[in-house]
Amino acid sequence: MANPRKPSRLPMPGLFDSLDDFNEGSESDFSIIPDKKMDEIARKYRREQPAIDELPEFQASDRIFFMSFGSGSSGNCSYIGDRSGGFLIDAGVEVAKVVEGLRLNGISMDRVAGICLTHDHGDHIRDVYPLLRRYRHLRVYCTPKTLNGILRRHNVSRRIKDYHSPVYKEFPFRIGNFEVTPFEVMHDGADNAGFFITNGDCRFAVATDLGCISERVDHYMRLANYIMIEANYDLRMLREGRYPEYLKARIEASNGHLDNRVAAEFLASIYTPQLRNIFLCHLSNDNNSPDRALRAVSSALAGIGVPRIGNGMIDLKDTAIPTDEPRVHLVALPRFDPSPLYTLGV
Repeated sequence: MANPRKPSRLPMPGLFDSLDDFNEGSESDFSIIPDKKMDEIARKYRREQPAIDELPEFQASDRIFFMSFGSGSSGNCSYIGDRSGGFLIDAGVEVAKVVEGLRLNGISMDRVAGICLTHDHGDHIRDVYPLLRRYRHLRVYCTPKTLNGILRRHNVSRRIKDYHSPVYKEFPFRIGNFEVTPFEVMHDGADNAGFFITNGDCRFAVATDLGCISERVDHYMRLANYIMIEANYDLRMLREGRYPEYLKARIEASNGHLDNRVAAEFLASIYTPQLRNIFLCHLSNDNNSPDRALRAVSSALAGIGVPRIGNGMIDLKDTAIPTDEPRVHLVALPRFDPSPLYTLGV
């Protein structure tokens, strides 16, 4: 079968990246600081983690909850949690909308432990510091390069460092009852990550803003039974649209965004009966529509024999269809509005 994916390339500098790495905090910067002062800095900027063999056993939940507050170039933010609490993925949506969306579903901000940032573009980090300033118990989980990109590109208070818990790709870390593994994603930010999130039997893979299906995206998506993946544009709409040619080229690049056809054919190629929910995210307002994205993926799934495709809320149980028959929920996340609170693991 023909490979539906764009060719994966080595990471390229982003549209706004300089060729020199931002290297704040190098060894030479601290060489003249006394040891006592260094200890104070370490306590201030680094939360100590216990040894891995001392961590308590997971308290896996029978229910996992997922909600999006906006998904697209105007702002991205979502929530994943269990009965004990959870965390946000990105912070590009105004604080009031996030807080109210959670409140309406019975979730208070004291149950939100932190924010995982995928990369440093404004539509993913615009409201991170307002959230931190208002809710000071929150932590920011992102790679050091992502944090440096935020400070370099955006007018963000350097006090964001006080809340930073550095994470590294392919090294799992914990937030509450969740284990989170960042992985490489091809996009033109300073340092781009997807997240593979587990809690009990729930395996949730998140990859938003990606130009191609790289090897690591393929690996983690195949492990997941819940997926959030970009379906940014319809190729014909993009090429015939009003965008300037340089912007069209950036979107189509292997470190740009993902089109409906590539996302659809990839999802069909990795489908197994264990895949329960697919959330399509970051749909373009100018070069796509929810109907087009849903139709592309639905057609690809139907083409491999998936007879039942739900909308994320309806019950797919049907005594007329054997329980081992393929079935899946498919949702296009709203661009500007909160989604319903989806219950996973049922």
